[in-house]
Amino acid sequence: MPYFMQVGEIPRKRFSQFRRPDGKLYAAEVMGEEGFSSNMSLLYHRSPPSAVVQTTSLPHQAPDLVDNHPLLPRLLSTSALQEAGDMVGNRQLLCGNSDVLASFAVCDRPSPLYRNAAGDELFYIHDGAARLETVFGVLEVRQGDYVVIPKATTHRWLPQGGEPLRALVFETAGHIRPPKRYLTAQGQYNQESPYSELDLRRPEGPLLAEGGDVEVVVKNRNGLTRYTYQTHPFDVVGWFGCNYPYALNISDFSPITGSFHRPPPVHQVFEAPNCVFCNFVPRMLDYDPRAMPIPSYHSNVDSDELIFYAEGNFFSRKGTGIERGALSLHPAGHIHGPQPAAYESGPSRVGQRTEECAVMLDTFKPLLIGRAALAAEKADYYQSWNAR
Repeated sequence: MPYFMQVGEIPRKRFSQFRRPDGKLYAAEVMGEEGFSSNMSLLYHRSPPSAVVQTTSLPHQAPDLVDNHPLLPRLLSTSALQEAGDMVGNRQLLCGNSDVLASFAVCDRPSPLYRNAAGDELFYIHDGAARLETVFGVLEVRQGDYVVIPKATTHRWLPQGGEPLRALVFETAGHIRPPKRYLTAQGQYNQESPYSELDLRRPEGPLLAEGGDVEVVVKNRNGLTRYTYQTHPFDVVGWFGCNYPYALNISDFSPITGSFHRPPPVHQVFEAPNCVFCNFVPRMLDYDPRAMPIPSYHSNVDSDELIFYAEGNFFSRKGTGIERGALSLHPAGHIHGPQPAAYESGPSRVGQRTEECAVMLDTFKPLLIGRAALAAEKADYYQSWNAR
């Protein structure tokens, strides 16, 4: 996170003694990135957060991914992914590589307490709402929210409202951050950024949960372990710092437009090592009369492109049968772009407004294909550019 916040009771000085009403010291926990040299938060627990009474190895299947060979663009329907469960155990892997995994989850029940010690997580909430309880406090999340959960944050998902929670889930090997070009040298969002600190929703707390023999599922590079803790991890009376989960609603992203086509980097919302996250939101289209009626065909020379079609009318994909909740994968080496039906009917789009909403992942290593994607794939998508 690029800016500081504090919640609950904290001491006057960092790393100073901070005592409970009975005179005992609170247990201070440092959650710092990149060793002790990057963003950090200091949390103050009522009891030591490392008091483990039992550990159990859990069954865990490594990501089951296959090469995208023969090289094909692919179109998937998430409406075909109906199996429900919880946000931790029911992630249906669509694609991924050593830098990022992309899954889809349908959730109708609370998740266990969970800590991903292997990387950051980014969620896009497509349908439903949830209460996200974390060691930092509570986030109430809703449709259209991005939720960033930093590595090693203990949390649990509680779906709300009776409707299943449907979400696109990204797990990254490195940290998810705002693009560097959006920030000043001092870490504030600059005036050219399409969103700012005012758009970010931060945890409310503290939770101050109590109880003993509390189970937490922990993920690392080697699999899953169930820890049984002597006391509840949500016993934090206060914390401060710049490393914490937060939410950003896609409707608060202010698009950058122009008289001629603006390339996808203007739509970027987050970045992580070897990948970027963008979104396409309702906006004015190119408004110079000389502008191309629709974006050009293009080769993904250095990246694979995964697009989740969240809402609206995807004008450049006319004729493909793309529906709400569809996902397209266009790999490096495949020339793609507007479908013929969209290209021919495009001139009326110049100077108009589009109401589409989509989330895009671009990676700089090839994306391998998951079994869930193969099960939800629409056949013959690669032929949709053929003139009819």
